Amino acid sequence: MIATAVWGTGNVGRAAIRAVEAHPALKLTAVVVHDQEKAGRDAGDLAGLEHELGIAATTDIGAVLAASPRAVVYAASGDVRPDDALADITRAIRAGAVVVTPSLYALYDHRSAPPELREPVLAAVAEGGGSLFVSGVDPGWGNDVLPLLISGLGSRIDAVRCQEIFDYSTYDQPDAVRWLIGFGQPLDYQAPMLMPAVPTMVWGGQIRLMARALGVEVDEIRETVDRRALDDTVTTRTMGEFGAGTQGAVRFEVQGIVGGEPLIVVEHVTRIHASCATDWPLPPSGDGAHKVIIEGRPRIEVSVEADDEGENRSAGGNATAAGRLVNAIDWLAAAEPGLYDALDVPLRPAIGKLGRSPR
Repeated sequence: MIATAVWGTGNVGRAAIRAVEAHPALKLTAVVVHDQEKAGRDAGDLAGLEHELGIAATTDIGAVLAASPRAVVYAASGDVRPDDALADITRAIRAGAVVVTPSLYALYDHRSAPPELREPVLAAVAEGGGSLFVSGVDPGWGNDVLPLLISGLGSRIDAVRCQEIFDYSTYDQPDAVRWLIGFGQPLDYQAPMLMPAVPTMVWGGQIRLMARALGVEVDEIRETVDRRALDDTVTTRTMGEFGAGTQGAVRFEVQGIVGGEPLIVVEHVTRIHASCATDWPLPPSGDGAHKVIIEGRPRIEVSVEADDEGENRSAGGNATAAGRLVNAIDWLAAAEPGLYDALDVPLRPAIGKLGRSPR
């Protein structure tokens, strides 16, 4: 069994605890929290399971790493603390752990990442013998392995489009929704996630990774952003009120330009209420979906809807993102120490999980 620690118990961390507990080759040995109110609580309680796991959450990072876990799922946010996240992750790698995380956007495609990110990771790998695999929470598989798999089914490919279409009213992360993305703010508010060059910083690596797999060169990466206001004030179950006239929907694209045309595109269409921007793409059903569209011959469109935590598709996206990361751990543990990306790490069947009851 591979001793595995989960670092962070937010939207991704909760799902990661459940995924580790369900994996036949992994054993949950520690849960790291930053909130003192969570310290001492059982991991099963924090993860929303109906049974305890016998692992008490701790704030003592040093003690967790001193126990030499073979793997660490780093689920703490890197949105507003990228330097801290990098320091945490390299600390775990130097301790010899395989680390999987969604928190370092620029390492989605580490070959194009800036040296100030790559070099500390590679130094930690050389020093401690650990590894790192970064995959997105939006989720990563929707912007790399899924479109690349589907691209192999056609005879001609004209363009690749990856979409996230979501109603965020059930997404329990108010700081990200209100301040990073700007929902509920005036339309002249400059949301950090929508500032020029930020979408490229976050999703550009996935564009480059897909281009590399498809054997094409990206001339440049362009961004488009559109925002819509709420017609009426709405109240959400998890985050309260969002006023009329404030941002109620945002649509942006990160476009990989190939031969002068946007041929590889990551698009997000997100709302705080279904009544806003109804002329924009809508999910097939419910409050969200991830889609891949291959324009070509034949034209292929795949829509993925995942429910979790009370049929919440926002949580379902987190759960599948966490699943991709957690399910890579045993492969990474058997591989040489290194820095890996989605083209290196295979998407594998759920071996040993079919019909398996929780431990």
